[in-house]
Amino acid sequence: MDLPLFQGVSREKLSELIEKTPFHFLKYSDGEAIAAAGDTCTHIRFIISGEAVAVTSLKSLRVTIKETLSAPAVIGPEFLFGLDTSYPFSVTAKGHCGVLQITKADYINILHSDKVFLFNVLNILSRKAQHGTMNLLSITSGSIAERLAFIILSLTGNNSSHITIEYKQKDLCSLLSAQRTSFITAMNKLHDEGIIQFTPTEILVSDRRRLLDILHTRE
Repeated sequence: MDLPLFQGVSREKLSELIEKTPFHFLKYSDGEAIAAAGDTCTHIRFIISGEAVAVTSLKSLRVTIKETLSAPAVIGPEFLFGLDTSYPFSVTAKGHCGVLQITKADYINILHSDKVFLFNVLNILSRKAQHGTMNLLSITSGSIAERLAFIILSLTGNNSSHITIEYKQKDLCSLLSAQRTSFITAMNKLHDEGIIQFTPTEILVSDRRRLLDILHTRE
């Protein structure tokens, strides 16, 4: 009942679903692939125990974003539908990890069975779409800190932890439309505020929620 997309549903309704719907429970060992970048998303997948690491590599740029997904979490629900249903990221188990997966056809039947399921997925998909729109606007008009915040928030989950960006400085500056000196100044300020830690090749997000504050306080 704590799983994303199932919250707010009665215990009786869930019990009924479990009786009628094939729920597949899978176990993964440390480092084992759960999903690979480019794979077609044919199932809705939930992390129900342990943790997994999602890795997004930006094409043509030497910039990689990593995040840790902890139970309960859903893996890329926005890629189950649409014209392109391939994952843009890879997901591997971090330690022992348990996954619940449901086929697309069975999940569609679940959506038809109760409006709560439908509202849950619509809210998640809408939030993802809105982040994408804001991300585009920030690239063209925001400060360096705002652009970085939008990118991180758009490409990681709300409850993700251990978020890191591995980068070549030239490529990340290009992505942020920033001069090197301005980039360093912005990173130093974010570090002093306790939001990130950084080296010439890696940024560690210390507080993801503080990135939201940067966006909410923009003029």
